[in-house]
Amino acid sequence: MRERVRYIIESKRFQQAIIAVILINSAALGVETSADAMAHYGDLLHLIDRVSLAVFVVELAARLYVQRGRFLRDPWNVFDSIVVAVSLMPAAGGLTVLRSLRVLRALRLVSAVPSLRRVVSALLTAVPGVASIAALLGLVLYVAAVMGTRMYGHVAPDYFGNLQTSLFTLFQIMTGDGWSDITRQVMTVYPSAWIFFVCFVLICTFVVVNLFIAVVVSAMDEEEVEVSERILAELAELREEVRSLREPAGAP
Repeated sequence: MRERVRYIIESKRFQQAIIAVILINSAALGVETSADAMAHYGDLLHLIDRVSLAVFVVELAARLYVQRGRFLRDPWNVFDSIVVAVSLMPAAGGLTVLRSLRVLRALRLVSAVPSLRRVVSALLTAVPGVASIAALLGLVLYVAAVMGTRMYGHVAPDYFGNLQTSLFTLFQIMTGDGWSDITRQVMTVYPSAWIFFVCFVLICTFVVVNLFIAVVVSAMDEEEVEVSERILAELAELREEVRSLREPAGAP
């Protein structure tokens, strides 16, 4: 019986059906934000929500039945369990906010689609490298903020009046939001201020951000290599098994 359930839940059609339920449920949760849609189709949307939740609970129960003790060893099973558990909590009284957390079910698409799982796994693998780059970026922001406060605080106090304001302003410039307006205001007094801002933008946007992208891409490549090596190892084991089965029982 357990093997039959395993075959069903691991089949491609079953996975496609779960993905379809996730997409339908996510769309229904989005439509629920419309007052007009709720007035006309509220009962149908609630029905879709309950049916989808029931499907997710049955799927998790089937996985728990098949995997037993191994169920909690898989981080994706834990993730799915938390998402479904939040949806099962009563949305009344002080827990009304949990009703809006039902949209977290859309995140189950990450665990249901293998390619998305690989991307998330690669991002988690890249966390140490990303943390180093974030520290470098924070250091650059701090140094530039101190320089900007000392040099331009009296010229543009709204942007560089103190260290906290300068940090926020430079973060805004790093994202490319209105940096030219800030630069021109400072350049009315210090025409050469463009050197400071251009250097800051080049360092942050084109160096640090590209380093971040490089670390993530490198982690994704490593993830692909690990998957390929795992597949090759499994193929090698299968070949050994086939070779052993082909050999005569009495062969040396």
